[in-house]
Amino acid sequence: MARMPADAPSDEPTLPAGAFSSWMTEIQGALRGERDADVPCAGCTACCTASQFVHIGPDETDTLAHIPAELLFPAPRLPRGHVLLGYDERGHCPMLVDDTCSIYEHRPRTCRTYDCRVFAATGVALDETDKALIAKRAARWRFDFPTEADRRLHDAVRAAADSLAGPADPGARAPANATQHAVRAIEIHDTFLSPDDDA
Repeated sequence: MARMPADAPSDEPTLPAGAFSSWMTEIQGALRGERDADVPCAGCTACCTASQFVHIGPDETDTLAHIPAELLFPAPRLPRGHVLLGYDERGHCPMLVDDTCSIYEHRPRTCRTYDCRVFAATGVALDETDKALIAKRAARWRFDFPTEADRRLHDAVRAAADSLAGPADPGARAPANATQHAVRAIEIHDTFLSPDDDA
């Protein structure tokens, strides 16, 4: 997987992503299902218009009740009851109406935990053409590093991402795409912290 360019495009203003350690606490909680990701989207719908399949688990009954059944299909290689919400001919989520999520309060867990800042945090590049708007947005995020612990934490996350980009260990399942790569780096970053790190 490619490395994300260090600088945002010169014609786009940067976006404040917050203190790195605070963001890490939030994203880890979101990935564990303890909270929603709190992304300052400010009207951005890049992830909703990027030809993405959205996984919905069988336990997400409220979400399933708000999506027409004809828009869902069985998720490959997952147990019965796991479904995917596809996208329309433009690559847009069919629940996006007038540039707004029509089921926002009932949106899938996948949407609740998605945070494009994960690419800025890990340095993982989104090089798929249909993800260009997400890549453009991700390149604009800038984290703050108020303490040395924030820097060490960031270094560990980047090291984890780099380790996943190399040859996989025998028997290890390589990330299938950039999003899985970035999320996996967040999940395993603590292996790259030195014992004296208090991050």
